[in-house]
Amino acid sequence: MTVRTPDPNPGWLSDHDLDETRNRVPMLYVEAVPVRMDPDGLVAEIGLLLRGSHTGVMTRSFVSGRVMHGERIRDALMRHLEKDLGPTAFPVLPVSTVPFAVTEYFPYPGASQFFDARQHAVALAYVVPVSGECQPRQDALELTWLTPGEAATDAVAAEMEGGRGALLRQALAHLGVLGG
Repeated sequence: MTVRTPDPNPGWLSDHDLDETRNRVPMLYVEAVPVRMDPDGLVAEIGLLLRGSHTGVMTRSFVSGRVMHGERIRDALMRHLEKDLGPTAFPVLPVSTVPFAVTEYFPYPGASQFFDARQHAVALAYVVPVSGECQPRQDALELTWLTPGEAATDAVAAEMEGGRGALLRQALAHLGVLGG
């Protein structure tokens, strides 16, 4: 039996506790690559967010965020899509929660092509079609829609932090539009 007061926001950590946890265990994230489909069901555009990084540099990124304790992956995806793209983006979540990629970010360079100075993190990456109006929110400054060919360029990869340019290319290959 416990006499502790229940946490009013289970799954959330204080900033101090989050920093302490990040120093001790890998954190689980979801990443979503928003896409727009053409009338034939083919990917017409890839959406990338513009945001300031934790180092103060402007970078391109995906919709992403932590999975809270006790939260279903689908719920985490929906929460982060709404948080970053707004409530009228109308995302269509995949039927299966099997990601197109599982990416491991390390807090020190060289362990892999993926890097996050804050933590060791594991991200489940999904492609998510959206059909509504996207209005970037929270720390996202804008959402840029690129053709698959534009998204596959070295210039776009260079604007992405932590190796996410390689993850973008994995998404494009998964969609069958790499270099398209």
